Amino acid sequence: MAQARVFGRLFGGLPPLIEGRIMKIRNSLKSAKVRDKDCRVVRRRGKVYVINKKNPRMKARQG
Repeated sequence: MAQARVFGRLFGGLPPLIEGRIMKIRNSLKSAKVRDKDCRVVRRRGKVYVINKKNPRMKARQG
């Protein structure tokens, strides 16, 4: 992660490999929304997302 911090300072963001791990892209969100009781399905800017404020690892976007 030290490399990510240096990259972020130099280029203003995370490197592409780490940035891609923030949210899963799935064809179907049916299984993603039932993974945890706190998961919520929302629509933002024409895309459908599953968000979970208590466990951010559960984030997903429909692709």
